[in-house]
Amino acid sequence: MRTDLLRRVEDRLRSLLAAERDLWSGVHEGAVVPIDALAELIASGGKRIRPAFCVTGYLAAGGDPDDPGIVSAGAALEMLHLSALVHDDVLDDSGTRRGVPTVHTKYTQLHGSRGWQGESRRYGEGVALLVGDLALVYSGELMAEAPRSVVPEWNRLRSEVMIGQYMDVHAAAEFSVDPRTSRLIARIKSGRYTIHRPLVVGASAAGRGDLAPAFEEYGEAVGEAFQLRDDLLDAFGDSADTGKPTGLDFTQHKMTPLLGWAMQRDEHIQALITEPGHTPDEVRRRLLETGVPDDVERHIGGLVERGCKAIADAPVDEVWRTELADMARRVAYRTS
Repeated sequence: MRTDLLRRVEDRLRSLLAAERDLWSGVHEGAVVPIDALAELIASGGKRIRPAFCVTGYLAAGGDPDDPGIVSAGAALEMLHLSALVHDDVLDDSGTRRGVPTVHTKYTQLHGSRGWQGESRRYGEGVALLVGDLALVYSGELMAEAPRSVVPEWNRLRSEVMIGQYMDVHAAAEFSVDPRTSRLIARIKSGRYTIHRPLVVGASAAGRGDLAPAFEEYGEAVGEAFQLRDDLLDAFGDSADTGKPTGLDFTQHKMTPLLGWAMQRDEHIQALITEPGHTPDEVRRRLLETGVPDDVERHIGGLVERGCKAIADAPVDEVWRTELADMARRVAYRTS
């Protein structure tokens, strides 16, 4: 059932963009550029984690798999994610995403190669901001097709993402050692909108608001584990595997929990990152010397255990408790 629902989510995303392209191509040939940019992102892959948790929460809550509303809800969550990705890449000045140039990079290069007027970078970033905004519009249209019961959770989810992004930008500018705030940012801007809120959106669509407390406890733990894994992958991963540059948290002064904890143990890490001339390898070596990466791995393990314990007592069928426990391990350790 879940596999079929996720296939239908994929079809809904593609059909929406195809219909929009047909509409706008009749207005002006250039009007399809932002739509094509989103279609390319969809075609480039992605894990579809948020739709997966949404439809799992829905099915675990006893939802009807034939209801098209849950398909639209899953598609809305993925479209919101695309919006966040495109904007994130501008904020992080990231050159690649899923192994291909990011939207702002592609259109910055296009502007330069065509010799157009104005600044190439400003044009590329402007296009990316509008592409991300268009995805946000489409996400709202899609979620409007879901049951009305999802609206409160959907509204909280969207505002959390935006507030979390602001807090992330501010923390990077201030770059002060504050692990408590770093953990809060990680939960708000990533963990909740990746796992906790999609699960509750799914349960709400099925009319099971009573599942919200169990899904919150599970989602908060597993969502934090998910974000901590992202931090480790950024610091020590291989861009060939992640599809994006590594070490961006260093160059963009992102105050992740990993860096916050390490800077508490070694005050020289802050200077190493903020002063010109450092290399990512130097930062990685210093991080390893603090022992924090190993501690983060242990913390991830504890969070997964906490999430599995939370879902073990949830009032859903055993098959879904088992599936959610497996999903917790997959997202925390990035296994297929």
